[in-house]
Amino acid sequence: MIKLIDACQDLSVQVHPDDRYAREHENGENGKTECWYVVDCEEGAALAYGFNRELTKEEFRAAITDGTLLDYVRLVPVHKGDVFFIEAGTLHAIGAGILVAEIQQNSNVTYRVYDYDRVGADGKPRALHIEQAVDVTKTWSAPPRMKRPPVQHEGYTAALIADCPYFTVTELILTGEAAFAPAEGKSYTHLLCTEGDAALIYDDGVVMPIAKGESVFLPANFGAYSLRSESSTILMTQTLPRA
Repeated sequence: MIKLIDACQDLSVQVHPDDRYAREHENGENGKTECWYVVDCEEGAALAYGFNRELTKEEFRAAITDGTLLDYVRLVPVHKGDVFFIEAGTLHAIGAGILVAEIQQNSNVTYRVYDYDRVGADGKPRALHIEQAVDVTKTWSAPPRMKRPPVQHEGYTAALIADCPYFTVTELILTGEAAFAPAEGKSYTHLLCTEGDAALIYDDGVVMPIAKGESVFLPANFGAYSLRSESSTILMTQTLPRA
């Protein structure tokens, strides 16, 4: 699943299970590992990622129940182009003023642990999933960012920003016309334009414009193609095996 999430307010602090836990406790559902790419943000915006110190499971449960969880959450200032790889079990939340592209496993299993005392449409506080969260959350600190150095190619640079068993995401910075080989029947290719305007060229000359915020899905048998732009950013997502 690939989404654009525009957080106008702080979103709930939550965690997702891995495949093993979800299949055992959520009727065979997938777990959820995801990646956030900061498309844009307001000055001073921050998101929650893991903890500012290691906790025991008992300390984590107590912090949820007594309302002190935010005292232990690591808040990370963000900038345009930052990347956060959120492995299943990582506590996280998008802060106000941040627009992210989210690439994730096909799953909606979410355990909410803090929601700023907000209420739902029925006027009651939204449910928390304390025991499930305590079961699955990794309560130690982990590096918040993952982005490999860019590699120069003809017409573009490419930086691998996520590489896991579920998806591979590459940030393409286009500076001309860039040719791409087909995925050889192994994977679809999803292209999301996060900056500028580009054109997809295929079938010996067919041109499809791609504007900022638009995406294009290329099936696995699509064949060779080119992307053309003097200045744009494209996120390329595939499900190819890890290198």
